[in-house]
Amino acid sequence: MYSQGLIGADTATKETAEFLAEFQARIDAEEKIEPNDPMPQAYRNTLIRMIGQHAHSEIVGMLPEGNWITRAPSLRRKVALLAKVQDEGGHGLYLYSAAETLGVSREQMTEELLSGKAKYSSIFNYPTPTWADIGAIGWLVDGAAIMNQVPLCRCSYGPYARAMIRVCKEESFHQRQGYELMKSLTEGNEDQKAMAQDALNRWWWPSLMMFGPPDSDSQHSDQSMKWKIKRFSNDELRQKFVDATVPQAELIGLTMPDPDLKWNNSLNNGAGGYDFGEIDWDEFWRVVKGHGMMNKDRIRARKKAWEDGAWVREASLAYAAKQKANAA
Repeated sequence: MYSQGLIGADTATKETAEFLAEFQARIDAEEKIEPNDPMPQAYRNTLIRMIGQHAHSEIVGMLPEGNWITRAPSLRRKVALLAKVQDEGGHGLYLYSAAETLGVSREQMTEELLSGKAKYSSIFNYPTPTWADIGAIGWLVDGAAIMNQVPLCRCSYGPYARAMIRVCKEESFHQRQGYELMKSLTEGNEDQKAMAQDALNRWWWPSLMMFGPPDSDSQHSDQSMKWKIKRFSNDELRQKFVDATVPQAELIGLTMPDPDLKWNNSLNNGAGGYDFGEIDWDEFWRVVKGHGMMNKDRIRARKKAWEDGAWVREASLAYAAKQKANAA
């Protein structure tokens, strides 16, 4: 209710040099910016784009895993996967609500997604042909999400930072759940081990792409870090993810699909880290621009869900109007 009350609000602010300096001083002092605080329009637009994309990714991300709920190999796995997909829907709800505090409606954000104007994470445009893909998504995709999202708990925009606290707690559980599934497969028969390795081979590189383009090609990263919306650059987060994930793979007997992967003692200010191979950025941009294996399917499914749910939204609005009239 609080967020919806700000939709369409007049957010015009006279952006004088003095105002911009005062705003940056608040950011530098680690003050949280709240919905009714004056803010530069570019700051607002950056948050709308970023939070909207994040919300879309949570909702679209339900599709590749929801595909396996009825085919999970045991009741335990079925219940766990069902709970995880439900969590992702909740994350989308928190994030859409956070975006609404910036004056944009959920309807507008959804229309931009369906029209192709707004994006979601490229990772969800890959298929899930085997059960091991569910483990790989939990371990790698949610692991990459955690690496990216934990710093967002310190984002300068209050509603986004607060929403991320619960999101990160649940994503951490999802990551452990996926890793446990992969570990179980590697402890099984030869076919199960091969299935786990094949899933790692297919999801490793797209997971590295999740952090976005290299810093040299990132249009928004520097300004987002100056405003403390982000705390680390794309390449810094990618390196952290590689360094954390390679030992996990080795522990359960999986081989990373990167012949160039090797330990480098000079990385991370002498603490050491892994050098890794070149990412296929042509593939990344191809998928981002709508030409991935599952792009059309994901948007088609999202559009159908939006249209099929129209009567629920209309009924909810009618009920709210009736309650308001009765109260008056």
